[in-house]
Amino acid sequence: MLKVAKGILIVLPLWIGQVIAQEMQAVELYSQDDLLKLIRNNQHLERVKADDCQLVRDIEARAEIMKLPSYQFLFGDMLAYGVCVPRDVERGWDMMLQAAEQGLPEGLEQVGRYYHIGRFVQKDVSRAIIFLREASTVGNLNAKIRLAEILIAGQGSPTDFEQSYRWLHHAITADPVIHAKLDTLKQQLAKKMPARVVANAQRPVK
Repeated sequence: MLKVAKGILIVLPLWIGQVIAQEMQAVELYSQDDLLKLIRNNQHLERVKADDCQLVRDIEARAEIMKLPSYQFLFGDMLAYGVCVPRDVERGWDMMLQAAEQGLPEGLEQVGRYYHIGRFVQKDVSRAIIFLREASTVGNLNAKIRLAEILIAGQGSPTDFEQSYRWLHHAITADPVIHAKLDTLKQQLAKKMPARVVANAQRPVK
């Protein structure tokens, strides 16, 4: 590689040129839509690792200073699992809760899931239902599915059957596998309710 400095021709080793080129190829910070899609598909931590942990400072700033819920959740998960940062489960859980409390659907769903399976916290189905119900209210399909599974398993309150069925019935998905799963869950929920309640849940949402 050749470089001219003040009229002098300097020959640089090839590896130095490669390092300079790599530094010039900076990783761009994720857009809000991209980050939410990554979280939804549970690919956010793998993406941070794939980017060689170059964005840790930017992610932390957007989580801690700007209080952006999507970045609060991302940074919280990074801390909880020790991805690109020293592991700090307590701080990570607090960040995820902050994201959920701001109403981030993906945050509400995952906090509910963690309570349901007992990851990072003691298993607490009642608290799981609270977060999953909120996530379902704002349209998170994974939360709707998990909530229905909890109810079908005999946990939670029968007063939630109708609303859970309604969420499943009016859910929209292009994935045939998920579509079939929704049908199966609906059938199982329908067995727990009178026919008139099922019919009411099937009415168009206004």
